[in-house]
Amino acid sequence: MNSKALFREAFVTLTRNWLRSVLTILGISVGVGAFICVVAIGNAGTSKIEDQLQNLGNNFVWIEAGSRARNGMRAGARGTRSLVLSDAHAISEQVPLIRSMSPNVDGRIQVVYGGENWATQYRGVAPEFVQIRRWGMRLGTFFTAADVEAAVPVCVLGQTVVDNLFGTDEPIGMTIRVQNLPCKVIGVLSAKGFSATGQDQDDVVVMPFTTVQKRIAGTFWLDDIFCSAVSRDAMPEATVQITGLLRERHHMNPGEDDDFNVRRPEDLIQAQLATSRIMTILLGSIASLSLLVGGIGIMNIMLVSVTQRTREIGVRLAVGATEWDVQLQFLSEAVALSMLGGVLGLLAGILSSVVVEHLFEFPTKLTPEVFAIGSLFAASVGILFGYYPARKASQLDPIQGLRYE
Repeated sequence: MNSKALFREAFVTLTRNWLRSVLTILGISVGVGAFICVVAIGNAGTSKIEDQLQNLGNNFVWIEAGSRARNGMRAGARGTRSLVLSDAHAISEQVPLIRSMSPNVDGRIQVVYGGENWATQYRGVAPEFVQIRRWGMRLGTFFTAADVEAAVPVCVLGQTVVDNLFGTDEPIGMTIRVQNLPCKVIGVLSAKGFSATGQDQDDVVVMPFTTVQKRIAGTFWLDDIFCSAVSRDAMPEATVQITGLLRERHHMNPGEDDDFNVRRPEDLIQAQLATSRIMTILLGSIASLSLLVGGIGIMNIMLVSVTQRTREIGVRLAVGATEWDVQLQFLSEAVALSMLGGVLGLLAGILSSVVVEHLFEFPTKLTPEVFAIGSLFAASVGILFGYYPARKASQLDPIQGLRYE
């Protein structure tokens, strides 16, 4: 008997007790649908963290002025003079694992254009900043090394600042007032959204660090030094080399705490990513328990079916059917149940994901892998839990089967 005829006969047999079959199919579909919905929610969380990792920067190493206590609090965050421009140049020249470097001077400031004003963050950096932070330009251009050298009053705006100062107008070429400094807008950064800490990364005005130091902050020290390592694997060793170099330059004794803090934000996000993936696997495993319940339902209905059809089995064996023919017949019925349940489960998973996203505002992400795993689970349940009843049917003694009433 070919597979097409085999499954056709299986479906005909299942329709004889359609209510029992429908309830069994429902159990499988609920399990598959729950698995797909839960994994889709987990995938959305993982995808969001991966986007944060992508937006973080290019092998980003961050050196902060001021030390950090063991509780994570930053000591002397603003106004600390422990980092200067010569430290930044020394890192760039003497640490071979660092590919590029940008000084950073930042703070809060009021910006004004026409009748609009907005409180935002200013950031004074070098042209390498966009490469280090993997930040693209939506409009215009970024300032150059010549602009930094001459402390030219130019700026590049984040999208949030553009929206609040200009609305739908074109900002390129316009002059805004940053504190009391007229500053020409030469570019607009691509939108990045919120960071892992919930800060709006687009609420920023970026300027040459020399312009900020000389014309706005009136300082000679740096708040941070942003660096990009040559590779992700080189980041731990680069951190060690930077720490050793700065301690030597700052003439620090062996037992003395650092007056700076070297961070690798990627490590934190990688930990969050690993946690999110583990939670997705855990939630998927819990949801798959309902598939186990559906599998037990298949085994139950097939065992009942074997008992009710004992005489039929005996007749088939008596007229020449092999044990394999009987086993394959009952196994095909179990697989047919699980396949129908799997198809309905896929539809239920899609529907429940849409409902969760729109009704509860939980983001979901459906991928082909989720559907493939759900389908595989459904088929596996049918084979796994249908094998024993099918085996039991094939081992039936034909004589006892013919005598069964």
